[in-house]
Amino acid sequence: MSQRSAQAGHCYGEHRSRTIGKALHPVTMSAHGNLNLNLTSHPATMSKPAPAERSAYPHFLPITTRWMDNDVYGHVNNVIYYSYFDTVVNEYLVRAGVLDFEHGATIGLVVETHCNYFAPLVFPDRIEAGLRVVRLGTTSVRYEVGLFREGSDQPAAQGHFVHVYVDRATRRPVSLPDKLRAALQPLAVDMWTE
Repeated sequence: MSQRSAQAGHCYGEHRSRTIGKALHPVTMSAHGNLNLNLTSHPATMSKPAPAERSAYPHFLPITTRWMDNDVYGHVNNVIYYSYFDTVVNEYLVRAGVLDFEHGATIGLVVETHCNYFAPLVFPDRIEAGLRVVRLGTTSVRYEVGLFREGSDQPAAQGHFVHVYVDRATRRPVSLPDKLRAALQPLAVDMWTE
């Protein structure tokens, strides 16, 4: 070991670290140059929900990842997961005959979305997107989605989004059409309504 390394406290097997700045979550750098972010030390840190198994979702849609879905880190980029959410929900609504995205008088606008990641997805993985509805309001629906690697019982990611249904022309909220409510009933799991 060089004298400079010994003075800096760097030696084989030693793992000293130092805090970098005054971050909300302490960031440290090990003697080997690795950055570590401590997300559990701050009281505002939210706990990740337990992943829901495949059996919690009554509807599935196969989705093929694309080469362009991967980012420079070699896995599907986080923003792409939201496009998968959108795909499974809108595919269901179109096939059920309750979404006419060109001429329908009522449209759903996303007002809230969230995703928890449990394992990476990577092209060319095949995904099975599970869909359920957990809330039917007067003007809104909360959809929950689980993204499963083909054949897996545990999701790689799960999340939700909320559609508020509005008049296409005025963009003012409207009551959920009866046909839409009926189409969503097969997806209802532990649902509560207004």
